[in-house]
Amino acid sequence: MLLSWLTGMLLAVQPVSTPASISLMQQGQTIAIIDRKDFMIPLPGTPMIDSEKLELFTLKLERQVYRPPINAKINESGGIMPGENGSMLYKKAFKEQFYANFFSKGPAKLEIPQLTVHPRVDSELLGNIRTNHLAQYVTYFNRSHSSRTHNISLAAKAIDNQVVFPGETFSFNGVVGRRTTDKGYMRAPVIVRGELSEGVGGGICQVSSTLFNAVDRAGLHIVQRFSHSRSVPYVPKGRDATVSWYGPDFRFQNRYNQPILIRAKTYGGSMMVMISSSDVIHVPSKKP
Repeated sequence: MLLSWLTGMLLAVQPVSTPASISLMQQGQTIAIIDRKDFMIPLPGTPMIDSEKLELFTLKLERQVYRPPINAKINESGGIMPGENGSMLYKKAFKEQFYANFFSKGPAKLEIPQLTVHPRVDSELLGNIRTNHLAQYVTYFNRSHSSRTHNISLAAKAIDNQVVFPGETFSFNGVVGRRTTDKGYMRAPVIVRGELSEGVGGGICQVSSTLFNAVDRAGLHIVQRFSHSRSVPYVPKGRDATVSWYGPDFRFQNRYNQPILIRAKTYGGSMMVMISSSDVIHVPSKKP
């Protein structure tokens, strides 16, 4: 009787058979193979999953499988290029399937559950907000300064096709990002504390100043703007908007009930910014 009882106790503490590995699949392809032992709390009897390790792994997997959506945009010929859906990890479903596969028998395969991420700007929205021209502004530059011309063109492309939704605040630094040689920016003349110097990204203040004047003419709310410490040749005195990565930013807010579209282009030695929206709003132009 005693021997029978001891035998039963020993059997009760034996580990339950679980798969040695779990293969994570994405669209039929194996992207990772994980060892179940890496997630197991070593206790007698039924194994338990270490929830902290699973959470850290889930966050890592989330970054790995995320595919950002692509907004619709207007191409060089004026046509609309449709947007593309992205995808992200369906965390709740993944954890549920992980637990189910973890305690199954034999090697397991888990198709990673994903959710569709739709672009914020689709073709229909873009088609609607390009119809009503609110304002535009043009500035000019010397094309012979090749590095400065290159920087202006690069920053203009960064803000082109940007859509600002009602209530949103647009940040020039936030959209254009840090101006570095890795991103293609070149050294060109800049104004630093009232003195003409040279730095990476020189010339982009012409882009932010052109944007400021177009935005102001469109009647949008200026949140933050700083002027250079000396006059610049491309806009009237006091109508510039200086920017730098660790310093001033140009920001404005869309207080209208419709999204607005920014178009920014360089043509030869000119830089143009145009602001448009849908026919639902009408804003008279305002001269600076």
